[in-house]
Amino acid sequence: MSNLDREAVPSLCGGRGFVVTDPVRELLSPRNVKLGESTEVRRLLPNLGRRMVGAWCFVDHYGPDDIADEPGMQVPPHPHMGLQTVSWLHEGEVLHRDSTGSLQTIRPRQLGLMTSGRAISHSEESPRPHARLLHGAQLWVALPDAHRHTDPHFEFHAELPRVTAPGLAATMLLGTLDTATSPGTTYTPLVGADLALTGGTDVRLPLERDFEYAVLAMSGEAHVDGVPLVPGSMLYLGCGRDELPLRADSDAGLMLLGGEPFEEELIMFWNWIGRSQEEIEQARRDWMEGTRFGEVKGYDGAPLPAPALPAVPLKPRGRER
Repeated sequence: MSNLDREAVPSLCGGRGFVVTDPVRELLSPRNVKLGESTEVRRLLPNLGRRMVGAWCFVDHYGPDDIADEPGMQVPPHPHMGLQTVSWLHEGEVLHRDSTGSLQTIRPRQLGLMTSGRAISHSEESPRPHARLLHGAQLWVALPDAHRHTDPHFEFHAELPRVTAPGLAATMLLGTLDTATSPGTTYTPLVGADLALTGGTDVRLPLERDFEYAVLAMSGEAHVDGVPLVPGSMLYLGCGRDELPLRADSDAGLMLLGGEPFEEELIMFWNWIGRSQEEIEQARRDWMEGTRFGEVKGYDGAPLPAPALPAVPLKPRGRER
């Protein structure tokens, strides 16, 4: 999914100097952003109070939306570099196309993982016909310097490992939780898991003490370390935890996001992650001139134009609050 803000501003991310090294309970409020004409998302990262969680640097939650009489998601071709996109659905379908020739319909609790590397472009749309409801999350993972120029590629994993406990079913998007490891490719130590809780569940989830974590509320209402979460909100938890208490009085859906704090400083502008002003300027020229990012074939519509660069210089910095 694209960042469709037409007045894009740079996000200053990364650097361990601003990582919370102790357990905290920091509730992040979303910002509503319009994607196309019919889809509105709740953006949790980057946030005014928190830029990254491990290498996770972008989180949108959308739906559940009734799109029975609407086109649904329609995100035209747009470019990416320096990151991975993670498409995750609870309801509905999304048709993914990209400039490597990938064409894949992604359904609930199937993993669509695109590694942009040095350059890729893609589109996402609700297929025709499509299901009545659309509900999911779109997430980005920043690539470390050693891997950010890798060849672009797309992975699809229809079956994913799970961890179960009384009242809990955890599906692994990325990384390892307890005894389950996702087949998705990762480039830094991180974890992503979808947590389904049944009403009456009171359970403790094992964590890595050196990871920082956040929990995104997808549906229902659950208590995370004693803090009630409603859908579309996210709780940042910091580091230093061996386990995480979860309680749900009714059925609820959560996403656990975590990872080793991201050491590098970077710039996130529009749909690109770079390390310098010159990289971002070059990416914009390449996209507008139709070079480097390739062509998405089969999408019925024009590619997205890139927003203008800001008047102030783009500088890589550490995490800012």
